[in-house]
Amino acid sequence: MQRPAPDRPSGPPPPPSAPRHLGRLAQQRRDARALERAEAARDLAGLSDMDAVAPAPMPDWMVEAERRRGRGALSNPAGRFEPHSRERFDDGWQGLDDLPPFRTSVTVEKPRTIINRNESPDVGFDRSINPYRGCEHGCVYCFARPTHAYQGLSAGLDFETKLFAKPDAPELLAKELAKPGYEPRTIALGINTDGYQPIEREWRLTRRILEVLRDFGHPVGIVTKSALVVRDFDILGPMAEKGLVKVALSITTLDAKLARIMEPRAATPSRRLDTLRRLSEAGVPTAVLVAPVIPAVTDAELERILDAAVAAGATEAGYVMLRVPLEIRDLFREWLLTHFPDRYRHVLSLLKELHGGREYDSTFGQRMTGTGPYAWTLARRFEIAAERLGLNRRHTRLTTRHFTRPPQKGEQLSLFGEGI
Repeated sequence: MQRPAPDRPSGPPPPPSAPRHLGRLAQQRRDARALERAEAARDLAGLSDMDAVAPAPMPDWMVEAERRRGRGALSNPAGRFEPHSRERFDDGWQGLDDLPPFRTSVTVEKPRTIINRNESPDVGFDRSINPYRGCEHGCVYCFARPTHAYQGLSAGLDFETKLFAKPDAPELLAKELAKPGYEPRTIALGINTDGYQPIEREWRLTRRILEVLRDFGHPVGIVTKSALVVRDFDILGPMAEKGLVKVALSITTLDAKLARIMEPRAATPSRRLDTLRRLSEAGVPTAVLVAPVIPAVTDAELERILDAAVAAGATEAGYVMLRVPLEIRDLFREWLLTHFPDRYRHVLSLLKELHGGREYDSTFGQRMTGTGPYAWTLARRFEIAAERLGLNRRHTRLTTRHFTRPPQKGEQLSLFGEGI
């Protein structure tokens, strides 16, 4: 005799039974998750266009994304020496959407001297050359941004779009090196702004400066984020053979996506590593500079960057902690809150830990490394990694013994010189 089929309950089918190896509590959790998904699907299906949440309006101080495409800073506040501040305001006559995007412009600067003197004990040089003012690389953390205030410009987008070039720099350098009282020491090239930033392709000031240093037999140390440095192999190679040049590549992260939003117009991390390799293969002494280390953003990559740099041929290394003096503090906060809102408070907390409760301390001996447990831990990590990889076991010391003053135009040769 056939039994009648039981009545099927109405409504959605029950969730599938759990495998036998799952216990009663696991089954209950699975049932609860299935019920939550069903309720969420029902709520979503009942939403109308009027129920959609509008995106938060862009703050007035931030420049539209389309106008600052390919730039690092998010705003363009007035310089700290300006008597008036600027603010976006639509008066109804012209829409803010009609404003043009930021374009790179270059203004000629005519300085009287080109060698800058430095007395800071935190760096290993006492003189430097900057053929440009401002930098198109757009690194949001760049410690040189506040210098644009001396031109009446913003440390924000102005710094990376309104640039200055010094076309007389090579001639000024030759004149200063030729002075009888000049004593040669290693000149640092590309410290305040990168000497190989994109406009160098057209202006070629860094190359011409290197030609002057080569002719005088003067030592030079180069720091850059650009792959353009390999263009000057014909100058750097012969100088390296005489112990006159060393090149350091600054690598902040190996994450190309992070590099894109943090230093948008600099070479990608992979290209910088390739540049290290090509320089090393050409016999040019190379170093890697992990700078800056940004707490809770790039600090976890310290060992990986050193590993990759050693594989590319680097024999020396250094690191610098993030510095946020003057206008950089607010520019960095804007960037951090936009791109890493979940880490915002944590990063600022670590910065304050590094500098005794402040976000920045300019005290010599502390400003580039910080103090406290976090700074100590990072320093030990760097030391251990450098020891493991064989970094800094031998430092390339540049020499001044090749320094000579070539005869200037119209200058009488020495009585006992080779020309007699």
